[in-house]
Amino acid sequence: MEEKDILVHACCGPCSTASIERLLEDGWNPVLYFSNSNIYPLEEVQRRYDALEKVARTYSLQVIHEHYNHERWLESVKGHEGEREGETRCSLCFAFNLKEASLKAEELGFRHFTTTLTVSRFKNSKRIFSVGEQFPGFEQIDFKKKGGFEKSVRLSKELGLYRQHYCGCEFSMHK
Repeated sequence: MEEKDILVHACCGPCSTASIERLLEDGWNPVLYFSNSNIYPLEEVQRRYDALEKVARTYSLQVIHEHYNHERWLESVKGHEGEREGETRCSLCFAFNLKEASLKAEELGFRHFTTTLTVSRFKNSKRIFSVGEQFPGFEQIDFKKKGGFEKSVRLSKELGLYRQHYCGCEFSMHK
């Protein structure tokens, strides 16, 4: 791997748009990593992956699609199902997904990895960073900065991407 190669945990196509553009502007060589066992139901996983593939084609980037294991994710947040979004369950979810990305980065020889989760105005970047710092190679990039969220909305519309209306897990669907 080259020094500026970076594995990017990508939650969906819309969040990836502005994140990719920022990484490219900053000289990174991103490879997208779709590992989101938290997303429910399976049809939603496919809709988000399809949007991510469209983004990857637009930017000529590779996407790695990890095996979906919702049962293992449910086990990782057990006891926190009834919490509101933004509480401990979300930190456990971030830890689950960032650990997966860290392990994949190590397996593939990436020195750096990050996540598109920080582009969302609904996600606390400091919380994501505090979870991510426990994993070697995690790059703390706040994709909300420099108008990232607004840019992701605009680019998503331009590309005709599916935009979801909840974070991803069944516990955030109706909150």
